[in-house]
Amino acid sequence: MADDLNLRLKHLIVETLKLEEVKPEEIPDHEPLFGGGLDLDSIDGLELALRLEKEYGIKIGSSEESRKALESVEVLANYIRKHGRAS
Repeated sequence: MADDLNLRLKHLIVETLKLEEVKPEEIPDHEPLFGGGLDLDSIDGLELALRLEKEYGIKIGSSEESRKALESVEVLANYIRKHGRAS
């Protein structure tokens, strides 16, 4: 179920990046992760990519691929469905 993966990803983002003031349910599915409401930076992206590799078996290669895969929660969920273990 798409919403289930999106919510799991939101929890993973909050936990990994220690975003204590952010509730996972409040992260919009389509809002940019970088430059959007969360205003993540490149270090956040690296931490997130490493955690996603462990959790879902995805390997995000180049910075271009990373920028595309981590665009939003929805885009990331679709990337995991296509390249990783979504269950």
